[in-house]
Amino acid sequence: MASPHSPSFLFCITPFLLMTVHPMWTSPPSTSASPPPTASTCGPGQSWAVRLHPHYSEEGHSLDELARRVAEDAGLQSHGQIGQLQGHYLLCQDSEDASAGDARAAGKSLSSHPFVAWHSQELILSRSKRGMAFNDPRYPKQWHLHNELRAGMDINVTGVWERNITGSGVTVVVVDDGVQHTLEDIQPNYSPEGSYDLNSNDPDPMPHPDAQSGNHHGTRCAGEIAAVSNNSFCAVGVAYGSRVAGIRVLDGPLTDSMEAVAFNKHYQVNDVYSCSWGPDDDGQTVDGPHPLGKAALQHGVIAGRRGFGSVFVVASGNGGRFNDNCNYDGYANSIYTVTIGAVDENGRMPFYAEECASMLAVTFSSGGKQMRSIVTSDWSLQQGTGCTDGHTGTSAAAPLAAGMVALMLQVRPCLTWRDVQHIITYTATQVQDIHSNSHFLTYNSQSGRSNSVWLKMPVVWQVWVSVPFLVSYQSPLMKKEKMIRAYPEKLILTWNVTDADLKKSGMKTLEHVTVTVTMSHPRRGNVEIELVCPSGMSSLIGARRALDTDPSGYAEWTFSTVRCWGERAEGEYSLLLTDHREPAFSLGTLNNWKLTLYGSSMSFEEVKLRQKTVEEAMGGHYLDSNFSLPCPPGLDLAPETLSPLTSNSLKSLLLLGCFALFWSLYYTLEVALAHLDLREMLCWTQSRTRGGFQAVNLEEGPDLDIQPVQNVDAKVPLVVADDATLSVGKSVQSILLALDLHLVPMFGG
Repeated sequence: MASPHSPSFLFCITPFLLMTVHPMWTSPPSTSASPPPTASTCGPGQSWAVRLHPHYSEEGHSLDELARRVAEDAGLQSHGQIGQLQGHYLLCQDSEDASAGDARAAGKSLSSHPFVAWHSQELILSRSKRGMAFNDPRYPKQWHLHNELRAGMDINVTGVWERNITGSGVTVVVVDDGVQHTLEDIQPNYSPEGSYDLNSNDPDPMPHPDAQSGNHHGTRCAGEIAAVSNNSFCAVGVAYGSRVAGIRVLDGPLTDSMEAVAFNKHYQVNDVYSCSWGPDDDGQTVDGPHPLGKAALQHGVIAGRRGFGSVFVVASGNGGRFNDNCNYDGYANSIYTVTIGAVDENGRMPFYAEECASMLAVTFSSGGKQMRSIVTSDWSLQQGTGCTDGHTGTSAAAPLAAGMVALMLQVRPCLTWRDVQHIITYTATQVQDIHSNSHFLTYNSQSGRSNSVWLKMPVVWQVWVSVPFLVSYQSPLMKKEKMIRAYPEKLILTWNVTDADLKKSGMKTLEHVTVTVTMSHPRRGNVEIELVCPSGMSSLIGARRALDTDPSGYAEWTFSTVRCWGERAEGEYSLLLTDHREPAFSLGTLNNWKLTLYGSSMSFEEVKLRQKTVEEAMGGHYLDSNFSLPCPPGLDLAPETLSPLTSNSLKSLLLLGCFALFWSLYYTLEVALAHLDLREMLCWTQSRTRGGFQAVNLEEGPDLDIQPVQNVDAKVPLVVADDATLSVGKSVQSILLALDLHLVPMFGG
């Protein structure tokens, strides 16, 4: 029976047991009186590995004893069996004063020893760790990729690179002010077939120097995504194996039609669209894509990327210092975009960052003055050096997310645009920011998720099954014409979505929830709007904005939230409005509102099962598995119609053609007039004589004096040649002689 003190005894001896475990070899029980010394005494060049003849073991000899004898004969000491290799022993020179001659003598002894079948003097082997190492000089400063000062405050991408996932086969296009594709960090990964310049209307998106030297924005974003690795230049991109294209559209007047073209340009070549721009971040603007831009976003997710859908990544905005909110940005609150915000390297919300309920995730960017910014490629035009450590704002965060999407698409190219949104939702990691307000850190009451997150790259893509088709439900337009109550009271409106309402579409769980509002108010920035989903999840969809003094209210403006993602769609939705009125202004009026739900036919239980699979994959469950679901083929879409000639080329050809035409007309007229003048004045002079006409040849000399020929009877001059006429005649004659033209007499003489 075990002693009652046995557990304590085992606990006490455990450290001792751990200390006696040898890291290099394990010696079997030996009959030697004294244990062999440890192998740590072997210095460089002072150890030999020997293999004893196996027949001595068959004859009953102890191999340990034989090894000891061999060592003594060679002036060495046996350090026991090498690992689990029976008959293999490590012999060492233990004397620090051993000379090279002693080593040669030991080797000679082992070579002739009858017990030794094989021996080798050990050498120091050169081995390097198979970690990620780059010779790009600024890579050590790219803390957002590998943060050695603050563990965990990076995007955790190096492990993905080690599995050779670098974005290969994926093209990310930067829609911006141009991309300097000749830059050393970008040129090898540049995709001309995915690029275009909508400002100059030609295929080259090269940025143009400007007075403020500010057209480097797109080049910096492109470097974050796909800067080439190990080229001894600047930095490394998140998806350094991907292709990067550029669409230049922000360096000039921008129209709705230009945006529409940009969102669908080369959408069978470009997979991900990175857009680090939007309406003015001034705390008072309410704007977004206009009808054509909205239609292009929708068309992109339907037909782009062979039907799997273009992935649009947009920045949430930099209006934080004006208390702006990205739900007043129509690009950020669109269901077709992945909206990305920013946190600094402490995981905190920077002063400039905007927050909103439609933001799907955040990644890293710059913070305050004492915080590090993003290191990336830069243009080399004007004052640029080709590299910068000062890329800032949500403009720097969105390209990082676009690069991470490229990594996803390399592993599983058939991920749809909604698969990407689902994966980000499930795999993002919670950020604890005590400096943010409560809405920035609102949790999902059922799933424990928050939209204040930074992205990591778990290995879930290869086992991901595409989500079912997107379905939607829309309530009727509810015309209320109700007065919005003054704070702290609230106008509360509800709408109950029943199972019968959802039966036609088959929707069971939520993704995006939108509310479209028409409201009149003398100072719309005073109104705060909140949406509560059936689970009790609350989203501030319309934040107060002190600078928004617009008296026009909202005209069918759509707010959205992703904080109800994965919840059951059925149930009661509540819209809460409150007016932080000022004494000088009257209360506002809600004219009408409409609720729209977007989701899928997945049940709540199926959503939970997906989440569990993702968590297992994040925990390494599939790391050693080569299993990957096959990708279905995409749609066989008609190739994009490309004009071989741009409008600029056509303009140049037209100008050239007009020039050639006018020159031809001028030359023809000049020659014709020259012939006419010579016939009348220069070629032949007609003189009336009794015998008829007398011809005078021009070729008689350059100083020919043309005399008038008179009618003998009437004494009337037929040709009057003044000095001006003679001058013109000589000039035309010189031209004709230069052209080697020969005059042919027209009259006989």
